Amino acid sequence: MPNPNLNRRRFLAQSAAIAAPLFFIPNRERAFASILGVGPDGKTEHAHEMQHDWLTPPKEIAWGDTHGLTQDAEGRIYVAHTVGAKSEKADAVVVFDPAGKFIRSFGADFRGGAHGLDLRREGTHEFLYHCDTRRRLVVKTTLEGEVVWSVGFPEESTHYADASKYCPTNVAFLPDGDLLVGDGYGSSYVHRYSKDGEYRRTVMGPGSGKGEVSCPHGLWVDDRGKTPTLLVADRSNARIQRFDLEFNHLGFVTEGIRKPCHFKTRGSQLLVPDLDSVVTILDAKDRVVVHLGDGHPSQLRGAPREKFIAGKFIHPHDAIFLKDGSILVAEWVPVGRITRLVLKG
Repeated sequence: MPNPNLNRRRFLAQSAAIAAPLFFIPNRERAFASILGVGPDGKTEHAHEMQHDWLTPPKEIAWGDTHGLTQDAEGRIYVAHTVGAKSEKADAVVVFDPAGKFIRSFGADFRGGAHGLDLRREGTHEFLYHCDTRRRLVVKTTLEGEVVWSVGFPEESTHYADASKYCPTNVAFLPDGDLLVGDGYGSSYVHRYSKDGEYRRTVMGPGSGKGEVSCPHGLWVDDRGKTPTLLVADRSNARIQRFDLEFNHLGFVTEGIRKPCHFKTRGSQLLVPDLDSVVTILDAKDRVVVHLGDGHPSQLRGAPREKFIAGKFIHPHDAIFLKDGSILVAEWVPVGRITRLVLKG
């Protein structure tokens, strides 16, 4: 395995070359910056327009930590957030149209715990899967927020003395309809469930060796190759792990990786929001294509919005490719921030 300390030093050296924002308009609802991403050779490329606060909630809702993102077949965008303390409404899921206009909100029960958010089409319908870190639940709902089922800690697994040792962060969907749940904030297990939320078995557990994980924060079935594989954002181990779908370890990705949170794919590209202030795109061979918006070290998590730096991320927590080809990023900051990245040229 490559030396992770050497990889990190090389990554930071590359990241130091990122171009500063070319312009910033501070007194607008949506701040814009032009940025140049950093390629693996340290050279600037991949110019993007960075549209901070591209999604803003209605006045009666105040963002809390913006944690999860997904988009449905009609292009509607769903944001999971913890809800700000001064928010008039407790709704933790906010829905926007493809152009970024507010449609509706729901999910008051998720206030304080709205975290992972993913969507799956099942037959003719689409469903949302929520990971609630406050109530320690995985919840399946309709797109309107009607609960289909919810499950708490997997008592059958025998790995937990009680529910306090379990805290789910994200799910992944297996080709046979089952799903995986990452216990990222609990005891660092990954569990397999049926499509109806029934516990099947535990497929991996805590540690730092091959096949072991520490804060398995995000999970994703990668279908870019001939055979689907499972990716795990092994965040506290500062790496991505790849497994076959029998959960045999296949390899590590460490080059250019700091604190990976989750994944999305589009074509040959893998999108990795990294809590350590950057969004990274990898190619089909897990090589860095570009680092975007590197703000390391930000030290701005608790700062007021006016202190945020245009063109720089603070703590990317989730990111998705939108249907129009742009990238949407949610950040773990107490006042929330949703940024859109549009490739220029």
